[in-house]
Amino acid sequence: MLPGMKPGLSIRFAALAAAVLLPTALAAAPSDIGAKTRLQRCGKDTCLLVTGRRSDASAPILIAGHDVAVEGKRRWRVALPLDTVRNWSAPFARSISVQIAGADDTAMKARLPTGLLGHVVDLAFLDVSAPQ
Repeated sequence: MLPGMKPGLSIRFAALAAAVLLPTALAAAPSDIGAKTRLQRCGKDTCLLVTGRRSDASAPILIAGHDVAVEGKRRWRVALPLDTVRNWSAPFARSISVQIAGADDTAMKARLPTGLLGHVVDLAFLDVSAPQ
């Protein structure tokens, strides 16, 4: 409480200060991209579907540092062929970078489906036995 202030007035003053300062603090917080990935069919092939959100519907989207054309406005989506994802990513990568450029200028790592960028191993024989 400030000196010379009545007890009930200090609570109203604190509430007024919070009402004035809270919207400013929320506006300064970075937007949440909410990027997610999953596999989907693209004709005969399989694609990686990347989805997310942006506050500016015209802000460019970059996946692994590459500008991509997306469908949608504030809620967007893009389907990338797996060969493209493999070329843009490190071997055995578990995530891919997603960035909203422009005013949002927010980036995050989106988890890739488990084992997506691993190597296929052909097994000729697998022996599984239980301990006796």
